[in-house]
Amino acid sequence: MSQAESIADRLPGASQNVTSLQAHILAEERRHPHASGTFSWILSALALSAKTIAALIRRARLEDVLGSMGSENVQGEEQQKLDVISNEVLLRCLGQRSGVAIVASEEDDEPTILRTETDGERRYCVLFDPLDGSSNLDVAGGVGTIFSILRHHPEAGSPETSILQAGTEQVAAGYILYGSSTVLVVTTGNGVQMFVLDPAIGSFLLVEEEVRIPARGETYSLNEGNRPGFPQGWQDYLAWAQANGYSGRYVGAMVADVHRTLLKGGVFMYPPTGKTPDGKLRLMYEANPMAMIVEQAGGKAFAGAAERILEVKPQTLHQRVPVLLGSVEEVDRVREFVA
Repeated sequence: MSQAESIADRLPGASQNVTSLQAHILAEERRHPHASGTFSWILSALALSAKTIAALIRRARLEDVLGSMGSENVQGEEQQKLDVISNEVLLRCLGQRSGVAIVASEEDDEPTILRTETDGERRYCVLFDPLDGSSNLDVAGGVGTIFSILRHHPEAGSPETSILQAGTEQVAAGYILYGSSTVLVVTTGNGVQMFVLDPAIGSFLLVEEEVRIPARGETYSLNEGNRPGFPQGWQDYLAWAQANGYSGRYVGAMVADVHRTLLKGGVFMYPPTGKTPDGKLRLMYEANPMAMIVEQAGGKAFAGAAERILEVKPQTLHQRVPVLLGSVEEVDRVREFVA
């Protein structure tokens, strides 16, 4: 084997063509003859944000940006320094894109209006959780960014009214996992694609074009510390799962836990409790985008046991819902117990 052949064999996806996120976006754009490129620029801004946040996380302890800010966000949760920094990164990157009309962050009380012009250009609303699981940062655990993209409706009157759309109206959703590698998973309603950041060349490379969640998997993921407060049906399911050899896996960051479920199968749950009867996870920033990804990968996603997450009509920007999502067979089994 020649030296050139040896080097070529070490390329990512050596047996196939290498496709970057940008190339994939442009290829998708060509499938829509009337596309203006606006949507592609938004995905590019999110990728730039991901690279920036990934670099910040790698140097977090060296730069002394770990730990608490000493303040709380709108959810009443303690803000970490990198929560605030990541939020600012996303706002600045998206603020440069003319196609973004409104951004809304889990960290902020109100949405931010970026543009009010009505020049005929199609514009979008981008919602995000800038750093999901940020309490894991102090122990070098997995964290992530979650995003959702909706069409902006100027006639809605107020920014919040424009944003309060059911999950079925999302035009794209995705997440970035900052772990042993930086992984970007995205759907635009045409299946789920997975990219991994190659830090040597600074580009996200396509590693799987049609991600499919296994139909079953003997793993459940939830915070069992809350078990005494779960309604009886959820507790009954856990008793059944443990009696039948299921394993519990829980990182404490939705991105990391859902990513494992997406690839390995199983079920991710955040049931209601006595303290949080409406659930804890945010519909607009976490549940809707993750539900879109899981359904596009062939799984199921419910708010509790009865209502499909994507069909929940949002009432407020920071609305919470119970979450049950994952492999078809496992979700159905949980629903049998909970119903």
